[in-house]
Amino acid sequence: MSNVVLVNKLSKYFKSQKGQDLVAVDNISFEVQEGESVGFIGPNGAGKSTTIKMLSGILYPSTGTVTVAGLVPSENRQKLSYRIGCVFGQRSQLLYNLPPLESLYLFGKLYGITGKDLSERAAKLVQLLGMEEFLSQPVRKLSLGQRMRAEIACSLIHNPEILFLDEPTIGLDITAKRKLRKVLRNLNELGTTIFLTSHDMGDIESLCERTLLINHGRVVLDMPTKELNKVYGNKRIITVDLEKSIKWKKIVGVKVLEQGKKSMKFEIDLSVSSVNSFLQSMLAKYDIADVDIDKPSLETVIEYLYEKES
Repeated sequence: MSNVVLVNKLSKYFKSQKGQDLVAVDNISFEVQEGESVGFIGPNGAGKSTTIKMLSGILYPSTGTVTVAGLVPSENRQKLSYRIGCVFGQRSQLLYNLPPLESLYLFGKLYGITGKDLSERAAKLVQLLGMEEFLSQPVRKLSLGQRMRAEIACSLIHNPEILFLDEPTIGLDITAKRKLRKVLRNLNELGTTIFLTSHDMGDIESLCERTLLINHGRVVLDMPTKELNKVYGNKRIITVDLEKSIKWKKIVGVKVLEQGKKSMKFEIDLSVSSVNSFLQSMLAKYDIADVDIDKPSLETVIEYLYEKES
């Protein structure tokens, strides 16, 4: 596989009102291969949006180099626009008072697609994204989930090699998120490279085979998403359902995450304690109805990494 994104020692500085350099992106390097699905995550202000703007040619780098689909974005923005698609969850490119089909045809014509080719591409995207039910409704009447599907359709009308997604599921309900994630997985399986930023770890876990963590403008972690738990591997999450409410007494190596009247969730540090000794202690003191043992969720792991890097 070839690299469709190649970033080498990329930095971006902004001038403050006092004339000082503010570092938004600090000497980062990474590669994205053709057909990959990569999550690009980090706290607010970490440098995610600035990086995507440099990858898409909206911003010029201060130092370093970047190529996307073999082009330098800041020097070939118009040419690059034919090779990439961009979807920003909080910014719409649709025509507010017209139905999505009109926007879809308009974007197709802007990319030089006309006639039978345009109608066939539009029909294929409408089917892929399940847009038939709302295709003729004005955008202003669409739900947020419907609008996001239409946004993705417009970004794909020219068959881009790579799709940049910035918070595509923000504000969506559980059902709409599930539908949109399924669509994006299908696109990736069909060969579209996906580069995704999201604060929803469900997006990352469901869509991204690899995760990059950026903080303070620097890439601090780059690894397969399914292996992220290894950085938090000495922890276990235990949920205990009780027959009656209790007065909890602290145990070394055990952290209370949640406490209800008859249910408690704990985090066990295996370097200090063990699941076996904890459960023996609980069974000796309290009436236990049920126990569930699990590894930390991806969201818990990412929260831990944020705190560690901060």
